[in-house]
Amino acid sequence: MCKLKIYTFGLQIFVGIAFLICGTLFFSCTSTPVIGGPVDPAKLADGTYKGSYRGGPNKAIVEVTVKDNSIVNIKIIQHQAWKGKKAEETIVERIIARQSTRVDVVSGATNSSRVIMNAVQLAIEKAYPN
Repeated sequence: MCKLKIYTFGLQIFVGIAFLICGTLFFSCTSTPVIGGPVDPAKLADGTYKGSYRGGPNKAIVEVTVKDNSIVNIKIIQHQAWKGKKAEETIVERIIARQSTRVDVVSGATNSSRVIMNAVQLAIEKAYPN
């Protein structure tokens, strides 16, 4: 009888913790807004700039290199994602090709795509002289 009560209590704790984790993940997965747009090349100062952004369960830290008024390289230093790793190369290529931090997202990696775009945007904002 005592073992049954301990088992039931342990199961209740497990279910409670699982519910808490699932609820936290569900509510943290809200869609990340895109904060960027086309880059103003006339204002860009050459250099390497770091930016980071967290949206829901995803986080990205990037290093953006600007040369001759253009984004020439984006290095993803850190990208925390469950399924969004496939967005890394594609989003970087699109941002450099379009010279904009607002590009089409990668299907199945929407939040990761937006988090990377926003991290690049925050880095680019440092390239604009005050």
